Amino acid sequence: MSGNTFGKIFKITTFGESHGLAMGVVIDGCPAGLEITKEQIQAELDRRRPGQDKLTSPRQEKDEVEILSGIFEGKTLGTPIALLVRNEDVLSKSYEDIKDKYRPGHADFVYDTKYGFRDYRGGGRASARETLARVAGGAVAKVLLKRVGVEVNGKLIQVGQIKRSEDQKIEDFEREYKEEIERVKAEGDSIGGVVEIVAKNVPIGLGSPVFDKLSADLAKALVSIPAVKGFEIGDGFACVEKPGSENNDSLQNIDGQIKMKTNHAGGIVGGISNGEDIVVRIALKPTSSISKTQKTVDKDGNEVGISVQGRHDPCVAIRAVPVAEAMVALTLADHYLLNKISKL
Repeated sequence: MSGNTFGKIFKITTFGESHGLAMGVVIDGCPAGLEITKEQIQAELDRRRPGQDKLTSPRQEKDEVEILSGIFEGKTLGTPIALLVRNEDVLSKSYEDIKDKYRPGHADFVYDTKYGFRDYRGGGRASARETLARVAGGAVAKVLLKRVGVEVNGKLIQVGQIKRSEDQKIEDFEREYKEEIERVKAEGDSIGGVVEIVAKNVPIGLGSPVFDKLSADLAKALVSIPAVKGFEIGDGFACVEKPGSENNDSLQNIDGQIKMKTNHAGGIVGGISNGEDIVVRIALKPTSSISKTQKTVDKDGNEVGISVQGRHDPCVAIRAVPVAEAMVALTLADHYLLNKISKL
């Protein structure tokens, strides 16, 4: 299987299956001398760890990271960094009854058709558990970016039809969306959501037209996350409702520095960062594995009913925030290093 490596200079390769022995990531191209601790990586992994409340998968995993190589005495060596997280709370028997049935909305059918064989336990490589490896790699990327003042932060802004307004208190929004998730969970169903990520203090000039635009690589990075079905930057699809005179970000000179009066473009113009905040959003579909009975077919083409009894998040968007941050950080770290060699 190809397609497990992301990046050009700052590269990550993830490995492992949901119910295999472990998940992990190899990071190549990280400069030497970067100060980083196991605790910094662990803090990011803890943010996406399952089993922390009743609105996430009850799977109990410590997700404790092991640093196998590339870091010595708290500093990167400039050699490949290998990070490993062992799977501990595995209940593969939950999938025995449906191993020959294709879950609607899941990758079962296309994996079987493409490869002729698949790991049905928890979704194997198609499981969202793979994203912990991205978060581990993103933790290193965040430390690199912090050295140049770049910060990447994400937040949940919508669950189903529950949207957070700009002036709404976070606790009020949380109460509303948690009630909605509890409702669909009680029905054996699931629901989707929207995550917004903002990168601050991004230097001007990241991105290489025409096919390696920063916006294009961010889109690829974020759409590669399981369950993501939509991507937008800046005003996104809302920009079609405005004339160019309103949508364009006027330039101004403030104390000798060129700045934008607005940020409808989301910090990227012509595929190149313009110094403003980079603002992107992703839409995540409802979790495909649900206990509510659905119609499907088995490997022989027989029409059958299916009810998935494994442990799953009723709303994957909740734990997608650190994953989305990681993919943005990985993209920016890669483009930052690429930009260092773009001119004399």
